[in-house]
Amino acid sequence: MRIPSIPGFDQQAFEKYFKNTGWLMMARVGGLAIKVLITNFALSNYLGPDKFGILNYPMAIVVFFMAAAALGLDGFTTRELLNHPEKKETILGTSFWMRLMAGLATLPLVYIAYNVINHQKQLDTPLNYVLIVALVSVIQSINIIDSYFQSKVQGKYIMYVQVMGNILSALIKLVFILLKLPLIWFIWSLVFDAVLIAAGYVICYLKTSNSLLNWKYNSQIARQLLTHSWPLAFSAILVSLYMKIDQVMIPIYLKTSDLGVYSTVASLSESWYFIPVAIVTSVFPAIIHARKTDGVRYQARLQNMYDLMVIISLSVALVMSFGSSIIYHIAYKPEFWSGSTVLAVHVWAGIFVFLGSASGQYLIAEGYTKLAMLRTGVGALVNIVLNIFLLPAYGILGAAYATLAAYFIATFFIVLIPKTRQQGLMMFKSLFLISLFQKIIRR
Repeated sequence: MRIPSIPGFDQQAFEKYFKNTGWLMMARVGGLAIKVLITNFALSNYLGPDKFGILNYPMAIVVFFMAAAALGLDGFTTRELLNHPEKKETILGTSFWMRLMAGLATLPLVYIAYNVINHQKQLDTPLNYVLIVALVSVIQSINIIDSYFQSKVQGKYIMYVQVMGNILSALIKLVFILLKLPLIWFIWSLVFDAVLIAAGYVICYLKTSNSLLNWKYNSQIARQLLTHSWPLAFSAILVSLYMKIDQVMIPIYLKTSDLGVYSTVASLSESWYFIPVAIVTSVFPAIIHARKTDGVRYQARLQNMYDLMVIISLSVALVMSFGSSIIYHIAYKPEFWSGSTVLAVHVWAGIFVFLGSASGQYLIAEGYTKLAMLRTGVGALVNIVLNIFLLPAYGILGAAYATLAAYFIATFFIVLIPKTRQQGLMMFKSLFLISLFQKIIRR
């Protein structure tokens, strides 16, 4: 695969490292296409704004508890498998049981959270819908197998599971639509989606001459994993809060139908967010290598990465913003057309998501993990506060403005910190295309 070259960009180096995550990129693209075509277009039009809002609200609540139930174990499980492959059965078994117990522990917390929110305003989404979707946290415990395949650099199995799972999920939803089944079937389909992915991981694991029966739990390894992973778990909760709190707050201040419209906006806008993750995962080894061997090249590669992020995200934002009205009038029923204006605003937040993903890798490389958590927490707080004021005044357009402002503040928060200020200024150079123009002039 070859990407378009840009001035000053190390094309050969990028392609070398990009091949390492090519399978994962394919899985993301496949999932994106299916999600947009079936879930975002066909399903939303079939259910309408009210029911589509009810369908999306349980996941908006549960996503915070899913992040907590994962315990931040994935990355550290992969690391332990790389360092101690002979302990594979114990490491995987311990991680699985930890995640399973955490998933079960979130169920009463979901119940409490729903009742607290429902006390503020009577929700249209029934409690049983939310509790059904909460089962996803339990089912996803088996997904720790993903860490095994990553440790073996076998991304193709992850691709098989995600793509096939998404295809089957889409076909099932399409059949439900054709049969004109009621909403409860689609609620259960969210759980079945998790079952499909979990089953896919199990099948691939067994087909690679492994057995789940050999998994063992070890309390010492559990303590060791949890000691290192809890900051990541906390960070994951902050990220989910930062990214999804608007969808939790909309039904409190507005109507469920508004959430239905806003869900289509968020899905279209956020469907591109896999790109920065794939890119930074690909080039991170090259950046770390440069940090160890050549400080000047290290900074240059970071600047190039910021430039690339702006070029891609700016292109997406321009196309989606100016084409939002066309997209909604072609793909959606009239009840959803108000989302076009919201999309034209929300999609610009992607620029800061792209830059935030890139600078996040810099923070990891330098060991500034606490700062990474702090800026995510600041973004979440800003998002909550702005939504409190903007939702009643501007409706879901206010939620889009809150998201835009929160993402900007979180991304450029590092400008306020002396030791990371230079990176913030480098991102500003990329944001205003100064760095890119300098490269063009030098040529």
